[in-house]
Formats: sequence, structure tokens, C-alpha cells
Amino acid sequence: MSKLPVVRDITARAVKVPVKRPPTSASGAIPHATLVLIDVLTDAGLTGRSYVFTFNQGMLKAVVELIKSLAEMIKGEPVAPFDIDAKVRARLRLLDTPGLLGIGLNGVDQALWDVAAQARALPLAVLLGGQVKPVRAYNSCGLWIQPPASAADDAEKLVAEGRYDAIKMRVGRDNFAEDLAAVRAVRKRVGDGMIVMCDFNQRLTVAEAIARGRALDDEGLYWIEEPTRHDDYEGYAKICAAVRTPIQTGENLHNTFAMLQAFQAKSLDYVMPDVQRIGGVTGWLRAAALAQAHGVEMSSHLFPEYSAHLLAVTPTAHYLEYMDWANPVLAQPLTIDKGFALIPDVPGSGVTWDEAAVERYQVA
Repeated sequence: MSKLPVVRDITARAVKVPVKRPPTSASGAIPHATLVLIDVLTDAGLTGRSYVFTFNQGMLKAVVELIKSLAEMIKGEPVAPFDIDAKVRARLRLLDTPGLLGIGLNGVDQALWDVAAQARALPLAVLLGGQVKPVRAYNSCGLWIQPPASAADDAEKLVAEGRYDAIKMRVGRDNFAEDLAAVRAVRKRVGDGMIVMCDFNQRLTVAEAIARGRALDDEGLYWIEEPTRHDDYEGYAKICAAVRTPIQTGENLHNTFAMLQAFQAKSLDYVMPDVQRIGGVTGWLRAAALAQAHGVEMSSHLFPEYSAHLLAVTPTAHYLEYMDWANPVLAQPLTIDKGFALIPDVPGSGVTWDEAAVERYQVA
């Protein structure tokens, strides 16, 4: 039996990086990507890397400090991610692990899996029992809330990149007529051959979601995402029953127990967990098994560098959401070609930092 690397230290650095197309959705504007970069250092000289997204600069310091606290629990442990996850969650049971604490723990979990794959000289997808293969992806880097004509122009630019056959637009304007006009303008500009999804970012009441969903049923949308508050499973069940277009949700599920509740309530047609919320790589694997058991197609939310590996071993894999927000600090961003994400054929996750860029964008 080969000896496992041992965790020597875990570091966390906060960065605020520019976004090529800054998001403006129904939930507000995000002018920069506020990320915490995580490095798991080992006695074998291997470093596991991952990052988490705080959505708000004011949360950066808290997440950095939480990761430092987690490091004290993990230092000296062999790199066995399942064992570390069980041990740390047991110690934190009284506090529970949704919210910022969960985000920090899940980011560390990803970096631990990165080390585990590097130690065996395997890409993460291969370590998990899959193979390096293309993963279907859609472009989620634009089409924010904007006037219909501007949305159509933006859609044309995304399509002109020539790398995708699917794009996602944001809806949820105060006046639904403007939403409908934007959807129609985008569809007209990109043509019927392009897959178009839409995302309400939890903007609506259940009644509004049903009314708007029914009005959108004949507009050729591939899915309607998060029309109402993410944890209203009963409300989502009503929406799913009333609207013909598939309902996509799940990015805010903080563990597989919540995911099971959502499935049992029949509150979604598709599910899209977020690796930093669902439990890192460890939680994702459990979620993928649950989705398979319920026959639900499973997509990803954010973090395409890790999500590509994870979708490669997800039985009901559907779509990878491609967001380029971490690209400014990555030495080698994920490659997208002809509608597919290309998993890097290197040991680990393939995530490495452009240290000069990290230094440029680092915040105290």
C-alpha cells in the first residue's frame, strides 16, 4: 500500500479580479469576481489548489479566516478526502456547515482531491473512475439584464465566438413584457438552432413564476432556472406542475439531504448543484448518485475547472455552466471547443495559479 501525502498546511488568499462581462441579474450587479484561492501544501511537495467565490468583497476576510481555522483541524492528516470530510464535519456538527463555513470546507475538500489525484499521477476524472473526455457546456458569460436590442447584440457576440451551441440569458425584469421582448429578440438573432436557457435568479413569487412560465412556454426555451426562492420546494412543485418548460434549480442546495427533499417534493425537472455548496468533490459524488437514483439530469453551477471532471463521472450528466470569472488568475484556463469543455489531461484538476496575476489582484 502506497503512503499517502500528509497535509502540512492550508493557505488562503483573497483576490478581486476583473470580469469581462460584469453580471447584472435580477438579484443585483457583481462588478468583480471576489475569490479565495486555496492551497493545500503536503509533505510530498505536492500542492492541491481550488478556489471559492464569495459574491461580495466584504465576505472575503471571513472566508479566509474560516479556512485558517479549518487548517488547524486538518494539518497532519493523510490526504484521504472522505476521511477528512467525515472527521471535520463531525467536529462541526453543533455549528453545522451551510453558509460561509461550508463554502470554506468544500473548497478545501476540492483541493484535497486535487492532491489525491496528483499523488497517483492521474487526472481527477480518472481518479474518480472516469476518463478524460469532452463535457457538453453552455456559455453563461453574458446576456445579463439589459434592453432587448442590447441582449440580442450580446447574444450574437457570444455565438460569434464559435465555441458553443447553447447560451443562457437572465430575465426577471419588473415589467414582464420586457422579459418577453428580450427572449424573442435573442431567439430571432441566434436562430432556432441555438439552445437558449433563461435564469430568473429567484426573482419571482410562485404565482408570478407560474404566470411568466406559462407565457414563456411557447418561446422555445430549453429550461427556466430558479424562478422563485430556492428553498420553497412546495412552491417549485406547483410551478413544475403548471409550466411545460423544464424547471432547473439546485445551485443553492447545501448538502444531499436538502437535495433529497427537493426530489421528494417533485420540485424540479433538472438539477444543477454548485460544487462549493453541495459539499465539494465528496458531496458532488453523493449528489450524482442521488440524481441517478431519481432519474434527474444533473448540470453544474460555476467552477467549470472542477465541474468538468465531476460531470465526466456523473451518470446523468447534462450541461456544464461555463463562467470565465477565475480566468484572470489561472495559469491555464479551461478550454472550450465546439460546445464542449476539454478536461486537461494532467495530474489533478489542472488548476494552477498565474502568480503574477494573483499578486496584482490580491486584497488584504
